[in-house]
Amino acid sequence: MTSLTLEPPPDRGATIAQIAQELGVSVPTVSKVLNGRSDVAAETRARVEEALERHHYQRRKAAPPQAGTGLIDLVFHRLGSSWSMEIIRGVEDTAAAGRLSVILSELGGVHRLPRTWLDATLLRPPLGVLTVSSRLTPAQQRQLERRGIPFVVIDTDGEPTPDVHTVGSDNWNGGLIATRHLLALGHRRIAAVSGPADMLCSRARLDGFRSAHAEAGVAMDDDLILPGNFYVESGYRAAHDLLTRADRPTAIFAGSDMAALGVLRAAHELGLNVPRDVSVVGYDDLSLAAWATPALTTVRQPLAEMGAMATGMLIDLIEGRQPSTRRINLATELVVRESTTAPA
Repeated sequence: MTSLTLEPPPDRGATIAQIAQELGVSVPTVSKVLNGRSDVAAETRARVEEALERHHYQRRKAAPPQAGTGLIDLVFHRLGSSWSMEIIRGVEDTAAAGRLSVILSELGGVHRLPRTWLDATLLRPPLGVLTVSSRLTPAQQRQLERRGIPFVVIDTDGEPTPDVHTVGSDNWNGGLIATRHLLALGHRRIAAVSGPADMLCSRARLDGFRSAHAEAGVAMDDDLILPGNFYVESGYRAAHDLLTRADRPTAIFAGSDMAALGVLRAAHELGLNVPRDVSVVGYDDLSLAAWATPALTTVRQPLAEMGAMATGMLIDLIEGRQPSTRRINLATELVVRESTTAPA
């Protein structure tokens, strides 16, 4: 007689019931934590979350939703500018083509997604999440993954882990080509109004600014680099400081078109002509850049395309397809208009 050796079944991970039994809590309690319900004591929630993570629990993927019934979350660190509207346009167009609806959230300027956002999101829950210039903590990433909710980051504010899907643009090249343009015109005293230091895109643009100086063998004055936040007021304040100095710069590279508008306003108030007295370069190529006075030389980054590509990547993940790449970095280009010329 031939004896048969039966192989043990493969480990498919713990079930909710097994986790509940292990912790001495009810199955509904584990389910509440899994679904982001707030009516669970903090200590119990922490124990359940630890067990879910230790067992690598991941909810089975639900069947694809019927057309027109799916929701995706679009989360901005801050709204209220043409920059965010361009990204929204790209996301909305692609989501609509996929018969999906978009829920818009704003974090009040912070780049870390708070627990309150995650709790509210898990109560819905969406089919997927897009975050813009904001980051999920590793624990938050695992919570979304356990619930089968994919996410994609647009214009990441830091260096994401290799497993995170991201869509951005070549900010280093943007800073490089903007500064090359000013150097080629003959400017040697060039100021920069940067963006927030905690944002990767801001640091990359400034690195490109520095690299262009090094490439041309032109000494750079660090006192001409002032911090900003990509908004009009910061460009206005920085320009007032720079343009009232005895040795004022002959050109200013602003980290965004909005900041560049503040620079133009400050120059006008100080009785300076742009570009005769000071040249100005912006960043983004928002629609208002061409309508400024003078029309703004700027670096174009494809914001709507970034939103569209990130949404397409998220739809692939929602439908169980793995995108061909985890990182997309779109090209930037210089658009020369009326706000730059050779120094007098």
